[in-house]
Amino acid sequence: MRQWCACAALFFISALHAQENLGTDLNKYLSEKTDKRFQVLAEVKQRAENRTGPVFGRDRDLAADFIRFRFGAVYKPVAWIKLSGLAQDTRAPWYGLPAPGNVRDPLDLQEGYAEFFSPKQSGPGFNIGRQMISYGDTRLIGSPQWAYTARTWDNARLYWVNKRVKLEFMGLSTIVPRGNAFNRPVLGDRIWGTYNTFKDVGVKNVVDVYVLRHDQNRPGGFTGVGTLGITLFGTRWAVPLPRNFRFTVETVRQTGHVGPLPHRAFGWVGLIGYKTVIKKKPVDFANEYKYASGTDPTSGRSGTFDQLYPAAHDKLGHVDLIGWRNIHNIRSVNTLNMRKQWTWTLMYNCSWLADPRDALYNAQGRVIVRSANGRAGRYVGQEVDLYTNYVWGNITIGAGIGQFIPGTFVKNTTPGAHSRLVYLSTAYTF
Repeated sequence: MRQWCACAALFFISALHAQENLGTDLNKYLSEKTDKRFQVLAEVKQRAENRTGPVFGRDRDLAADFIRFRFGAVYKPVAWIKLSGLAQDTRAPWYGLPAPGNVRDPLDLQEGYAEFFSPKQSGPGFNIGRQMISYGDTRLIGSPQWAYTARTWDNARLYWVNKRVKLEFMGLSTIVPRGNAFNRPVLGDRIWGTYNTFKDVGVKNVVDVYVLRHDQNRPGGFTGVGTLGITLFGTRWAVPLPRNFRFTVETVRQTGHVGPLPHRAFGWVGLIGYKTVIKKKPVDFANEYKYASGTDPTSGRSGTFDQLYPAAHDKLGHVDLIGWRNIHNIRSVNTLNMRKQWTWTLMYNCSWLADPRDALYNAQGRVIVRSANGRAGRYVGQEVDLYTNYVWGNITIGAGIGQFIPGTFVKNTTPGAHSRLVYLSTAYTF
């Protein structure tokens, strides 16, 4: 039945391709009739996947099809006001058990916001409402589109922009899918502060500087004594180098408290990339190291890095098993452009714990497993992934396979299964 579902989805996408200009033509017509004030957008996305040995054998094998529908509109009553709305419906047929909120969320409001900003794209601006938001490389705050319910936020943001600078002050509360009930923000779990971007400072580069505060109480999801209050001081620097090289580094220092314990943590990422051409095919090589601190239980303080709410897909492997907490990770991503619209990516990850006495955390930042005595080892394991994407007009077709090979720590604390993901995805958007 699942194979038939995947075939039916491909047939449906192929049929849509025959009308690939439908959305473009519709928006062109609406633009002409409304003096460029009204546009519509839509998405149909499907991914059939098979997971064996999930969470190193702690969860059941899973084969299911995930489907997402979106429909929205953008209206500009005047040049400096933008009103945007987006409805979303996500389903997980043949899941086999009651599907969790991260894969099933019947028709709900994904976006609904108002933006007030000069049509000259310079000067002050204000944004308020529900919106999918991402900052920087989305390592701390992002709306992952790989996830079918794709995190969204209720937010208020005040900013000032010119060609080289964007200064922004914001407050965010994440939205938690509630199944058949209307989704609403978790006001007891919020992020607020300032995120600022500077371009071409001295040389051709991009520099982000931010100060963020993460507050969480018990209604907001904090499970310890008291509350959580963590302040992050971060910077990101991305610069192109000679001879098609590029370099990115991001560092984050954290202070505050986790319940009654003082919190002191640190994380950083360094990436160096290189683009070249091999037999007339563009190739991109990128190698990355990342670190996030863990907690020494004898220190009397919290030291586990708070990863906030990232768009975490691919950050530590295509199978999305591990999060950016208490971890060392080496990642290599090599992308071959077979054609302008067709890419192949080979990715390798190797991970080990920053502190063997702390836990291994998943991509959502929650504990997977902890060594009872801190002597289970530090080596988490390695992962190899191969995946491809082909863009065919308004249609994207993707497929991939990922295999996680457990290391000493995983073997000593879990069933130690090799976790594998195989999938086929299709998407139509306009």
